[in-house]
Formats: sequence, structure tokens, C-alpha cells
Amino acid sequence: MPTAESYLRPEVIRQISRLDLRAQFIVRGFLQGLHASPFHGFSVEFSEHREYTAGDDPKGIDWLVYAKTDKYYIKKFEAETNITGYLVMDLSRSMAYTFRQELTKFDYGICLAAALGYLMIHQQDPVGLVAFDDRIRHSLAPASKRTQLANILSLLANLQPTGQTDIAASLSQLAAMLKHHSLVMIFSDLLAPPDEVFPALRQLRYGGHDVILFHILDEAEVQFPFQGLVELEEPETNERLTIDANHFRADYQRQIEVFREEYRRECFQRRIDYVALDTSMQFDKALMEYLVNRRARF
Repeated sequence: MPTAESYLRPEVIRQISRLDLRAQFIVRGFLQGLHASPFHGFSVEFSEHREYTAGDDPKGIDWLVYAKTDKYYIKKFEAETNITGYLVMDLSRSMAYTFRQELTKFDYGICLAAALGYLMIHQQDPVGLVAFDDRIRHSLAPASKRTQLANILSLLANLQPTGQTDIAASLSQLAAMLKHHSLVMIFSDLLAPPDEVFPALRQLRYGGHDVILFHILDEAEVQFPFQGLVELEEPETNERLTIDANHFRADYQRQIEVFREEYRRECFQRRIDYVALDTSMQFDKALMEYLVNRRARF
């Protein structure tokens, strides 16, 4: 683990500041445009109320709200108005790859995590951080205080994606750690057999947690822009393969779509939000589109 002094290095401070500015830009624009939270149950306007349903105690009806809206609302307890979030970052070596984009997959995930962390803290919801490769390597306990975003960004700025991957084992480890209903936001390229990862995702859902799966691939992993004979290297085993890219492209693109569709279908069935991204997409626009679409469902 880096020391506290290492967070004060000029290059780390610059990186944290840049991420913080990006997060504020995205989230402030989103909040100003919609005036509401995309996350069901978060602290927003009327967050201390919910609609009256059969079986609720009529004594809990807020008659002032009824006078304004002509609808029955129940005051919610504090435990109902907040949710704990976990930003879950993949530290596997493959996340360090980029073909020609400014951001690696890991950098891209950090930008998304910073923005979502800012959003939660802005709404006074506690958020923590978990980072994994073949197991959980780092964990920062959730908090809603303003300094928490700096703590998250300090840790993210010092992490390096260099490990081997075991997504399934790491997510199962996380599911065993979580004791209360949480919002789990996962940032990974998911380069593992889907049938190994699915049981771990189900374990999180069976535990009562909301899950958002940000599937981050590099532009080249989606578009396969290579020409002629190219040598490909598996980032974690260093295994190499030489292929004719022109002949291989169409089959590769079909396979990558099948790969994404497997995750999309499984997540739909389990009520997990699946967000397919690649590093050529402006992450602020991609996040805004997702937040708007999620809010529209609630």
C-alpha cells in the first residue's frame, strides 16, 4: 500500500485533480439537467417519502405532501433513504491495454468510478472502493463525508493493473463481505469465461444487492482495426499468435458480439444493469446516457 506521503507527489495530485474535475463536470451537468437521482432509493427531492401502498400504517401519511400533490406519501425512515455503494475495480493486467486511445481500459474505468463516487457523495450516500485481480487486494470502507472522494481518488491514482484474473472468485469474495443491501458498481473487461462469472453475479443478486456491470473493452477489442499479418499477445499468459487480420476480422467481430450478448442476456434475466462500453466512446457522454436511461426506468 502506498504511504500517505506518496499521495502528495505532484503527479499524483495532478491526476486526482483531473479526475475530480471530470467527475464534477459530468455529475453536475446531469443533476442540473434532471434535478433527480438515477438511482432508485437515493437521497433526492422527496427522498424522505415514498408512495402509500396497501398495508402501510395510515398514521405515517404526510398530509402536507398530500395537500400539495393530491397523493398519499409515507415518511421514510433514514435507513430507507440511503444506500451504500461500492466501486469495484478490476486490476488484472489486461485492463492496462490501449491500442491508440488516450485512456487505457483501467483509466476509463477510473473516470467512471470517480464520477459515480462524486454523485453518491453529493447525495450524501456512503460509497467505498474495492479493487481485485485474482482476489480482493484493496478495500476502502464506505463513507459519505466529503473527504471520501479524495480518499477514493488517492487510492485509485496509486493502483496499477498488473495482476492475474479471477473475476468469479473475487466477486464471490465481495458477496461474502457485504452484510447490508448495497449498490455494487463493477468496472471490468470481463475477459474470463462467462459461465464462470455468472454464478458470482447471481450470488450478489441473491444477497439482495443492486449490481451495475460496466463492461469496458478497448476500441481495438471491439472494432479489430488491424491489417495484414499481426502478432497478438495474451496479456496475462504472454501467449502469442500470428494471424491474417483481414481474414480473421469478420469472425472475430461476430465472436465479440456473442460474448457481449451472453452478458447482456444473463444480466437482463437477473435484473443487473449491463453497460457495454469501449474506450473510443467519450466516457462522459456514455455515463450520461446510461444515467438518463436508468432514471427513466424508475
